[in-house]
Order: sequence, then C-alpha cells, then structure tokens
Amino acid sequence: MSAPTRPGFDASPAIGRTVVRLGLAIVVLYAGLGLGIGYWQVVEADALTTDPLNPLVLQEREAPRGRILDARGKVLADTRDGRRVYSDVNMANVIGYASRRFGTAGLEQTYDAELIGLASGSPTGDLLRKFQRERFRPQSLHLSIDVRLQDLGAELLGEQRGAIVALEPASGRILAFVSTPTYDPNAIADPALANETMADLRDDPAAPLLDRPAQGRYVPGSVFKLVTGMAALEAGAVMAETTYPDQPAEEEDGYLVGGFRVQDGHHLFTGSTALDFFEAIEVSCNIYFARTAVELGGGPLRGFAAGAGFDAPIPFELPTAVSQVTGGEFGADGGFVDVVELANAGYGQAEVLVTPLQMALVTAAVANGGTIMRPRFVDAIESADGTRRALGTQTWRRIASASTISVMRDAMVRAVEGRWGRLFAGDAKVKDMTTAGKSGSAELGPGQRPHSWFVGFAPAEDPKIVVAVIVEHGGRGAVRAVPLAGELMTYYLTKILGG
Repeated sequence: MSAPTRPGFDASPAIGRTVVRLGLAIVVLYAGLGLGIGYWQVVEADALTTDPLNPLVLQEREAPRGRILDARGKVLADTRDGRRVYSDVNMANVIGYASRRFGTAGLEQTYDAELIGLASGSPTGDLLRKFQRERFRPQSLHLSIDVRLQDLGAELLGEQRGAIVALEPASGRILAFVSTPTYDPNAIADPALANETMADLRDDPAAPLLDRPAQGRYVPGSVFKLVTGMAALEAGAVMAETTYPDQPAEEEDGYLVGGFRVQDGHHLFTGSTALDFFEAIEVSCNIYFARTAVELGGGPLRGFAAGAGFDAPIPFELPTAVSQVTGGEFGADGGFVDVVELANAGYGQAEVLVTPLQMALVTAAVANGGTIMRPRFVDAIESADGTRRALGTQTWRRIASASTISVMRDAMVRAVEGRWGRLFAGDAKVKDMTTAGKSGSAELGPGQRPHSWFVGFAPAEDPKIVVAVIVEHGGRGAVRAVPLAGELMTYYLTKILGG
C-alpha cells in the first residue's frame, strides 16, 4: 500500500533530496572518523604512547626506571625496591623526582619516556614497540654535570638563597646548575612521606621547589651592562673610544634625564677622567651606560636583547622563566614608559628582570665569539644493552659581530684584572689564567641589601667555563658573588679539567 500524499503533490523530488543529504552526511561523518582515527594513530601516536598521563605510563611508575648518572658515571638516581632513590640533594632542582603521588618533575619528567623505556630515539622501533613482548626497556641518562662542581657550588652558597650556572661555552653543556635552598627528593618519592613533605615545601617562604637558575627572575644590576654595551656597539651608537664629556662632573651631581638624576658615586677615584667604553666597564659606571641606553634608544636595546633570548622562554630541558628588559608592549620605543626608565634599564635597574641562565648565555656569547649554543644537561642516553646515543651540540643563535665581541671581551678582562677592575672583581681571577668577568650589585629598594652578581669566564683566550652567580641579598658583587665564582672556576679548571 502506497504512502498517502496530498492531492497534487509529488513527493519523489523531496525524498531524493533527503536521501542525497543523508548520504552526504554519512560520507562526511565517516570521513571525519577516518581522519580522526588516522590523526590519533599516526600523527599523535608517539605523543600518546609517551605521555606520562597515559594509563600505561602510570602503571610503569612502579616499575624500575633507568638510572641517571653524572659526567663521571656516579649514579644520582636509581630504583630500589620499587622506589626511586636519589644520592645527592644538591641535584634536586635538576633531576627532580619520580613519585607515585605527585608524578614527575625535572629531568625525571623531561625524559620520562626514555627512562621508562617508551622512547628509544628510533621512530621505527618506537612504532613497532606496541607489538613486542617487552614494551618497556628503561634507558639511562648520562649528564654533563660533574657532581663535585655542583656540590662545591652548593657548599659555597651555604644557607644563603641563590643560584649558580656554569657551562661550557663551545658546546652549551651545563657543568653546574645550583639552586639554594634545596630539598630532599627521596621524601617525595616515599609514599609515606610524600604528602606531608610536599605540603611543607609549598608553604616554605624560601621556595625550595623553585629552580632558581632557570626560573628565578632577578634585577641584574651592572651585569646587564654587557647587554647594553653589546647592543650599542652593534648599532654603532658607541665605539670603544666613546666618551661623554659631562660624565666626570655628573659623578658628583648625577646625570639629569627626564627630571630624574642617575647617581653613581662609587668610583669618584677616576676624578676628571672622561671614561671610554673599556674604562666604563672596568669601573662599572652607571652614568656611562644610562647615557648609552638613551643614545641607543629603547627599540634597538630591546631588539638586541630579544635576539639574545629575552622576551621568550629559552629552549631547554627544564622550564624557563622569561627574562625582560621592560614590561611594556614592544613598539618603536621598545615598550619603555619614558626616557627615565630607559636610562635606568641601561645599567640593569628599572624593570629589567633576568634569570641566571639568561645571563650565563649572554656571557657565553662573549666567550664563544658571539654565538650561543643551545644549553643542555644530557650528553647521552644509554639503552639496556649498553648502547649509547649521544645528543649532539646545537647552535642556538648568533647575537654579535666579531668586532663587538673583541671589544667586550677585552673590557671584561679589564673588569677583573685592570688596575681599577681589581677593586671590584679581582677575587674572581683564576691564578695563572687570564680571567674575564663583570660584577654587579642589584639595588632593591630602601632597607634591602642588594643582590650580589658576577658573570665571567676563563681562560679568556680559550674559554672552558662560563659562570653566572647570584646571591640573593648578598650585598655588593665583590662581597659574595665574585670570590665564589673565582673559587668555582679555579676548582673546575685545575681540579676537574687539570686533574
């Protein structure tokens, strides 16, 4: 029996259109499903397989993980009786922890898939792993850090809050990455202690969970003069012989800019000498670099800093905070509110905030001819059968010309070894080696002791180590950071490389 219809109405065209639409809808639906399945099974297959939140990965947290070893092969992290065990609390900010309760942090998180054995570095092998009987083959990490240097850095910082970054400028290999205060990752890995330990750490005003070298943001003070100086040299705003005729008198009265006076009274011994670039670095003249920043302009200063890694996270194996020259929106003026902010930024005050890692990389550029290598902790990944896969050196960016680097390197040598520079940073010198550096005292406001800074490298002719040291509220750079850096560089060059 045919379906009823209204008189004079032919239903066949409407039915045809409906069938066509339904068919198209089904085709689109299946096409979408096919694309989705293909995307998740092919494009995102590796990410899903190695995701720490994957149930399979969660299950493997209770299984043995690969070891983590220092540059000499000392075991820093291992698995015993189903629990992660850490041998050196001074490595906590680097290695992190693997906890049943809180998951992973640090390199334990970054290389979770490799340590568990879900990623081997071979795309084909990882793709076929799901069909193999032994899916998880834990691998070990071999780090560039020598724990002897790490422990020395922690000992030198003592109970003071601070950070140390030491790296090899030609490769970017991290030699030490110290953060104080630290914490005991064994307590987080212990299910019986994890909750209470984590609660205490999170409530601690000293912020022991903060990885200060990579995530601490500090006023840099005079170490930022390296950035201002290189930016101005590159742009031609100053040359090595540039002087400011009014600068000697301004040592007494201040440099008046935008109704604000930049003061600099700590090197009145230079008298009526109009300082050139070398001398201004050597005595750390605030007025010289305030004037230089104004002469250069906010746009070029911020542009150079961005080229050196500011204004963006650093590509690294641990999370990094973003360093800044100013907090303003980038524009023709660089985002500076006015010329007063720009002048003060020129010598590392105002709204300038940096991580110790960022300043280590700026210093490494000077040590490495203007090129910054991508920083890294892991030298090699070792498979269960003992095969090692080396992680190669990578160039990150080139920030300055050979002529700029030549001037800055000579200036930094004078800042440590010159007749005036010795007064500020002489204690950083490595015996019998030409040493380059820059001290800094970051002013923090009324009633607060300044942060103590030093950045440098040695030997200056063929740099093997770059250091960046900050001691929070440590006073002038010469008081804490300078001698600390000198002892650290001396130990590395004479005991580790020379031993």
